[in-house]
Amino acid sequence: MHPGPFEVNSIQPHILSKYAEAQGLGKEYQEAAMQAYWEKGQAIDDTAVLKDIARQIGLEITDLDQILENPEYVKAFQSDLDEAYDNQFNGVPALVFGEKYLVSGAQPYETLVQVTERVKSEGL
Repeated sequence: MHPGPFEVNSIQPHILSKYAEAQGLGKEYQEAAMQAYWEKGQAIDDTAVLKDIARQIGLEITDLDQILENPEYVKAFQSDLDEAYDNQFNGVPALVFGEKYLVSGAQPYETLVQVTERVKSEGL
């Protein structure tokens, strides 16, 4: 792993994700964006990186700014964000174990082991 910069503004990548979903390439976009950030160490809020991700998966982009400002995709992103906040997701990553335990934000490995053991002991 070679993660990208810590202070990445993920709004634009998420809005572009909504565009990719509308074009039937949502999964491909997510995988390419994750690879760009976690494996290549790229800043996924950089427009050149976003364009490269789109190119890699065959996502047609004629005007990135127009896509990122499109009310349909902005609204879809905002809806996801509102749902996350409504469900008390306030950190990235957010992991749900056994449909019962939420681990929000970056946590030490030991915390994830503890939650996993608890879920296993409860038979969830």
